[in-house]
Amino acid sequence: MYKLIATWSAPPAAQLDEFEQHYDAVHAPAAAKVPNLRRIVLTRTADGLEGGEPGFHRVAEMLFDSPEALEESSHSDEWATMRADAGGMVERFGVTLTVALGWESELPVGG
Repeated sequence: MYKLIATWSAPPAAQLDEFEQHYDAVHAPAAAKVPNLRRIVLTRTADGLEGGEPGFHRVAEMLFDSPEALEESSHSDEWATMRADAGGMVERFGVTLTVALGWESELPVGG
């Protein structure tokens, strides 16, 4: 699977609840409507390693069959809606959004 990974920085504490409400009610549902999307995984971080602060506040993983499937999706109205909302969130909440693309691989665990 080909994956888009988006990490969000934390909003100011005074805007945390508003950010979370918008993310859950508007942004995440918009992302879930992107065509060719096979799976979406959303994570809200709570802790950093060894009790430190987490390096980011939210992570979204959007999985596609291939880079071509993602590319096709990026020309859709649904993608445009998601991107516009992300830009609005960056502006409104003063957060940063970092995006990377790559292939997912899985290794067997244990023994």
